[in-house]
Amino acid sequence: MTTLRELAGIYLRGLGMGAADAVPGVSGGTIALITGIYERLIGAVTAVQPTRLRRILGGLRAEGRPDAIVALRELDIVFLLALGAGIATAVVTVLRAISVLLETNPVETYGFFFGLIGASAVVLLGEVSLATRGRRAAAAAGFLVAFLLSGYAAGALGSSLPVVFLAGAVAVSAMILPGVSGSLLLILLGQYEYMSTALSRFTDTLVGLLDGGGGDAVVDAGVPVVTFMAGGVVGLLTIAHSVRWALDRYREATLAFLVSLIVGALRAPVEQTSLELTATGTGWSTTVVGLFLLFAVVGAGAVLVVDRLAGGIDTGRSQPA
Repeated sequence: MTTLRELAGIYLRGLGMGAADAVPGVSGGTIALITGIYERLIGAVTAVQPTRLRRILGGLRAEGRPDAIVALRELDIVFLLALGAGIATAVVTVLRAISVLLETNPVETYGFFFGLIGASAVVLLGEVSLATRGRRAAAAAGFLVAFLLSGYAAGALGSSLPVVFLAGAVAVSAMILPGVSGSLLLILLGQYEYMSTALSRFTDTLVGLLDGGGGDAVVDAGVPVVTFMAGGVVGLLTIAHSVRWALDRYREATLAFLVSLIVGALRAPVEQTSLELTATGTGWSTTVVGLFLLFAVVGAGAVLVVDRLAGGIDTGRSQPA
């Protein structure tokens, strides 16, 4: 039986993970490692399977309730609910602040993100071996995918519901990987600013509903958020399991691919900043570059502090690939 004190501890860990996942470059998986819940998180997430979900739904019938309770325990549902509540609280809070910063100080914010991403890449590169041809090929593929997508997605993908669904699937599944940030992948797909604004708008309409606002506004604002969450569920059932399978069988090559994604994604905050500068009729100047780099140094310092607390990322034993 989980005590109230244990639930509070799990919730606080969720706050840390959510705050980390809300900013690109720092992974919630890394925070899970630091706080000692990573293995439990992996076990709970990978326990989310269609067969088990069907058993839980079977609890709607009286005869199926005992098996549904067993299935919920197999999911470690109390742990997931407490952790999820903490993550959700932090994500909503942090993304609201970032949404404002992206609107008022885009150069400084994206510069900070650039530093977060760059330092994360440097830290993780030391944990990856490129000793075989397969690993080098995986690293090259990861870099090219991220670099090309960063330039394309920044202005071309748009934010249609299918794109938001895909973004949710990719970003949420990344939460279980130490060193890989779901928010980084949102920037890579050109959806970070859009989803930050969408979530802030949705929470505002919910508060407005309590004050007597209209329900139509809540529905309109909730469509992209619900679509993103639906994508996240699919991601947990598919992409997360696929990544775990790849890590189990081709750990070093998979890590090389994932870390190289981070390196290639360094283009994303630069491209996003360029779009913001173009929209305001300005461009890159010495002052803008200096401001961007100054906040990049601050972001890099934040990652190095987190990495020092984490004691490095455990990549496991090397395997040929």
